[in-house]
Amino acid sequence: MTSFEEAGTEETVTCLHMTFYHPCQQDKMMFRCLNFCKREQVRADEMPKFGRDSNVCRYNLMDTRVSRIQFALQFYRKLNSSEFCFEIKNMSKKTKLIVDQTELAYLNKIDLPWKCIICFGDYQILAEIEEGESVDYFETHLHLAEVPILQERCPPSLQPIPENGFSSSLFPSKGKSPMETDENES
Repeated sequence: MTSFEEAGTEETVTCLHMTFYHPCQQDKMMFRCLNFCKREQVRADEMPKFGRDSNVCRYNLMDTRVSRIQFALQFYRKLNSSEFCFEIKNMSKKTKLIVDQTELAYLNKIDLPWKCIICFGDYQILAEIEEGESVDYFETHLHLAEVPILQERCPPSLQPIPENGFSSSLFPSKGKSPMETDENES
């Protein structure tokens, strides 16, 4: 047998991708303490916290309007399953945490959907879970958004699509369907 055949099977790691947005990021640099574009390992038994207290929080947001501890994540495996999940818990007494459409008051917690938007104050975080097998640790991969996340995700239109195939709700700025023009016209 070759060393390749004897090598252990490579274990995949669950990764939580989080894309952060705040309208004042350019001016106030509230994300300057976050390590973007580099995966970071977190032990499975650790409960990473997000907030402004650098002594307690693993992920610091440099903003006085953010709670000392804004929210915490718990990595766990579902009972009688091999599926790994994250639970999110609001740790702020002053600010509600919104996960997709669900409002969490202080100490409320829910399972984090595999793809969702987390909001508090003017903060928007797109969270996406990449499944893995490791039981010892998971990874976080933080990203910075240049544009608002809530505007990037277009909810499906609940209005019927007219026979011409264009919904006026898709073009709110003009309220008209696009017009086809010949590229040779001046």
